[in-house]
Amino acid sequence: MIVIQAPSSDSRSPKVARILIVEDERIIALNLRESLEALGYEVPGIVASAEQAILMAGDLQPDLVLMDIQLKKQMDGIQAADQIWNSLQIPVIYVTGHSDQSTLDRAKSTVPFGYILKPIREKELYVAIETALKRYEREQLLATVLRGMGDGVIVTDTHYSVQYLNQAAQVLTGWEVEEARDQPFTTVFRLLDERTREPIHNPLIEVVEHGETIYLEDYFLLVNRHGDTIPILDSAAPWKDNRGKILGAILVFRDDHRRQLESERNLALDEAQRLSFQAEELHRLNQLKDDFLANVSHEMRTPLTDLKLAIRMLELVLDRQGLLDAQASPASASIVRYLKIVNEGCNREMELVNDLLEIRAIDANAYPVSLTAVNFQEWLPALVENFQLRTEAVQHRLNVNVLPDIPPILLDQTCLARILTELLNNACKYTPEGEQIIVSVRVIRTEGGQGGELPTPDCLQIRISNSGTEIPESEQARIFEPFYRIPGSDRRQQGGSGLGLALLKKLVQLLQGKITVTSSQGWTNFTITLPVSLP
Repeated sequence: MIVIQAPSSDSRSPKVARILIVEDERIIALNLRESLEALGYEVPGIVASAEQAILMAGDLQPDLVLMDIQLKKQMDGIQAADQIWNSLQIPVIYVTGHSDQSTLDRAKSTVPFGYILKPIREKELYVAIETALKRYEREQLLATVLRGMGDGVIVTDTHYSVQYLNQAAQVLTGWEVEEARDQPFTTVFRLLDERTREPIHNPLIEVVEHGETIYLEDYFLLVNRHGDTIPILDSAAPWKDNRGKILGAILVFRDDHRRQLESERNLALDEAQRLSFQAEELHRLNQLKDDFLANVSHEMRTPLTDLKLAIRMLELVLDRQGLLDAQASPASASIVRYLKIVNEGCNREMELVNDLLEIRAIDANAYPVSLTAVNFQEWLPALVENFQLRTEAVQHRLNVNVLPDIPPILLDQTCLARILTELLNNACKYTPEGEQIIVSVRVIRTEGGQGGELPTPDCLQIRISNSGTEIPESEQARIFEPFYRIPGSDRRQQGGSGLGLALLKKLVQLLQGKITVTSSQGWTNFTITLPVSLP
């Protein structure tokens, strides 16, 4: 049995997340603790069984639990996670080497906050933890808002089964949330006509079937679980996801003894619906992020690397056999052509995976930035030189203009090179033969320098311009969206990941700069403006 508990400390910063590790392999558990502490988290304890996990979670009250699924005793990690969430409301991320469908289905039924496959990469671990903590914080905020509302809120699915009641709804109906969950709506919320005392049909049918918001203008009585009647005012609206699909209905109601203002009721309904939409959207985005980051690296990156290696080995074997001489025979020419197709396809997929992972790293504030002094008079021409052969092959004229008054500037050289390389690649791809590509750099200085000295530069401006093509004004606002392509723009069918400009914009913002695009009179200009920091 492994039970390791860190000593408590009253001086611990409340901003440091405390994470309980549940792992029955000691070496893995210790390595995981080392990674977590290196990332700035606190590990108050390590346990090796589901039973110990439940006890320690209650004692330590961690912010998050990293749970191995396959544990050696009677209970497994999924059962423990279910109990921890239902009794303590502590979020759980599964960390396991098992990815079979039956295990995934069981894990999904517990609504986990993440799922990470072994072997664990530190960057993926950080992204999964930060996403889970932010999702939990937002959900707790939503729950706090709903609990604090004076109006009752009931949420149902499309089969009119109760999914949620806030505190006010529990008081008015007499039903506890756990008892009411999955009960028919008309069992929990029984309505009578105040005048005739006749039962009222289910008001949510019109909401779910027609997607309309309804307001019950007549007086109604709610019959609570104890048989008491309460005059109420209520309204209901469809519960939709971000695509407009109806997931159920949201009912907002209040005790009408004091006949509160109708405008307040409408505001409560709108707020509840807005918060529900936010929670649904946040859950969807977080699930996509978690699933993608947990699976892409294992399911795509490794096989693609293996494929690249296999292609290279195949090329070496064929070259030794003299089969890569395209002039030797038609068969050799076909082999060379097919290898090129496979290589290019593999490179595109690798580019897509890498771009997506970089975007996720930036979004999670996990992208490293290292500032060094960049001498543009030397560095930029060397960077552009890599494109000379490519531009000469299609008769492009490639020019670099770097003003001599630019001092060395502190920047992330790798990040800036990634930005300019992407823009130059695009310029080479879309510039017609015989046209120009110009790279220019200048500093913008504050007027009014003293003592005859040059004023301190305020910002650095880098512009990449190409002639012979324009971007329609209607498309300029969308070209930085992921996967967006201007219709008919790739005349040479050169392809790409569709994420280059989206990643580029995020990298510019990471450097605290901005990027703009203008296009007119046969020229397209991408302008990057960066703050200046001198060494």
